[in-house]
Amino acid sequence: MMESRYGVNEGKEKQVESRGKLFECYAVRTTVITRDDLLEDIIDEFVMPILYWDDIVFISEKMVACTEGRAYPVDDINPGFFATFLSRFVTRSVHGIGLAMPETMQCAIYEAGLPRILLAAFVGGIGKLFHKKGWFYLVAGKRVAAIDGPCSCTLPPYNHYVVLAPEKPEQTAKRISRMLGGNTVLIIDANDLGCEILGMSNRLRDVDFWKELLKQNPLGQGAQCTPIGILRPVKDR
Repeated sequence: MMESRYGVNEGKEKQVESRGKLFECYAVRTTVITRDDLLEDIIDEFVMPILYWDDIVFISEKMVACTEGRAYPVDDINPGFFATFLSRFVTRSVHGIGLAMPETMQCAIYEAGLPRILLAAFVGGIGKLFHKKGWFYLVAGKRVAAIDGPCSCTLPPYNHYVVLAPEKPEQTAKRISRMLGGNTVLIIDANDLGCEILGMSNRLRDVDFWKELLKQNPLGQGAQCTPIGILRPVKDR
């Protein structure tokens, strides 16, 4: 990191651009976040001291979910028949196990309900026949797509956890924005394949603009301990 408090993760660009607008892009280092932490306390300690009035704050959905108690040890999840069966047909990715294990598939069933997951599996199977990816998640929804499974590169203890999507990311983004005095806040689900915005403090006219700025996954995919980031406009500097 460039500084002890915030900087740029290794392999990431400090400046990002979309539609001719340039931003500095920083990742904010924190402690390991657990269900015992309050999100407001984390923001107060690690973001408030470095915040500029026009900064855009983006927060990992995984961190938000952890503070909400929506992270579960794999050993505490008991997958049923359908979770075990359906997980066999999920393609494993080098970027994360996704729903390709019974425990994460069981969490998807908890989140969306068995009928919707069965329909998503059927539609996803049709998509595979036509070499189309992503049809499963179009039906299952963003909350299912945001489920993170255990990964060896993840910061302990979450390398043995399944983390669900935040409960109400839109409301959370608005709450944190009010706390910051009006700065735009985004709750994001990012990985090395791209970025999805799960919640935003104010209705942005061009969501793809922000997704383009964050497509490099500036928070990192492994154990960087940087679950918060800042986009800082360059134009007025």
